[in-house]
Amino acid sequence: MTGMDTTREPWPTAAEITRFELGDPTENPWVLGRPRVESIEVQPHDPSWLSTFRELGQALAAALSERARAIEHVGSTAVPGLAAKPVIDIDLIVEDPDDEDAYLPALQSLGYVLTVRERSWYGHRMLRLEAPRAHVHVFGRRCPEHVRHLLFRDWLREHPEERERYAEAKQRARVGVDTAQAYNQRKEAVVRDIYRRIFAARGWLAPSVHD
Repeated sequence: MTGMDTTREPWPTAAEITRFELGDPTENPWVLGRPRVESIEVQPHDPSWLSTFRELGQALAAALSERARAIEHVGSTAVPGLAAKPVIDIDLIVEDPDDEDAYLPALQSLGYVLTVRERSWYGHRMLRLEAPRAHVHVFGRRCPEHVRHLLFRDWLREHPEERERYAEAKQRARVGVDTAQAYNQRKEAVVRDIYRRIFAARGWLAPSVHD
């Protein structure tokens, strides 16, 4: 089980998927202040992450009912064999992320805490759960970022050499950083190059210079 059936959800266009929006750089996304300093731990893949997602996904589906258009396990914990931070990333697709009254109380009843609100970047909200550690990313329908998450996950599942390349980038990126934001920035170049390969394989872009 990777999540709820998303076949009913139409995808955005290829042009939208291949264009990485930056959002408003002046927007303050931190609901509870800037993220805490913490050591970045990258662990070998733990098969229990998949069962943890199933439990979390089922609880989300029960709490939200038809308000959840899709619930998908994304990120590195969704890729068997890939080292990852021990945090379950979940994409939750709703009708309108700005309508927080429609979904936020249900998530809060499960213990999730709203920590990020980025209205200018696909309407993204992120909620944290401390035990088990999980992040729920809320997006609207036809969201290019959500589709990129699915493409990236499935590509790494199907291409072991790319999975190993990404694992090495993660280990390099974690050295000497103390926030998830700094860690993500240090591996961004590898992530973008993998996306270029994904897009090229679909005929959306010319292959990168590394192909």
